[in-house]
Amino acid sequence: MRAKVSTPASISLTERLPNDPQPGRLLEVGYIARAHGIVGDVIVVLTTDRTERVAPGTNLVGRSDRFDGPIDLVVTSSRPHQDRWIVHFEGWATRDAAESLRGTGLLAEPLDDPETIWVHELIGSEVYDQAGVARGRVTSVEANPASDLMVLETGSLVPVHFITAVSEGRVDVDVPKGLFGEGEG
Repeated sequence: MRAKVSTPASISLTERLPNDPQPGRLLEVGYIARAHGIVGDVIVVLTTDRTERVAPGTNLVGRSDRFDGPIDLVVTSSRPHQDRWIVHFEGWATRDAAESLRGTGLLAEPLDDPETIWVHELIGSEVYDQAGVARGRVTSVEANPASDLMVLETGSLVPVHFITAVSEGRVDVDVPKGLFGEGEG
């Protein structure tokens, strides 16, 4: 049985780790593209396929060079708009206020979903093939239309749909013969 990996609809990685002084604490889930209308609404582009990240009541953290530090943002309303979301945050009631949020990265706590493998759980893990051979550590995950790819420190690219199990620090894969080199499994 193949594992379900949460993948994005766009080229951005799903909930990737931000450049954070406390790595792993918060995950990037989207960004504010621009203001919308005159009452403080903004257009949010999600970099995750988890739309509950903009559900009313959701707490997000905003990061931007425009602010001295992170800002707390609470979603009061949201609705889909083309391939984005129109979102209103508590306390941001004017267009000028909303415009000051342009370009702000949106961060959130990891979701607890045992049915999903998250990119941040793969980074740094050792990959083992079906014969139990260690193939290298995951350094990143690249978006790819057919299947996102785990990038190993060895330079190998392993489609995430080959993942069979994930445990702390370990990813097991069932790959076709030759993926790791000529004549290897």
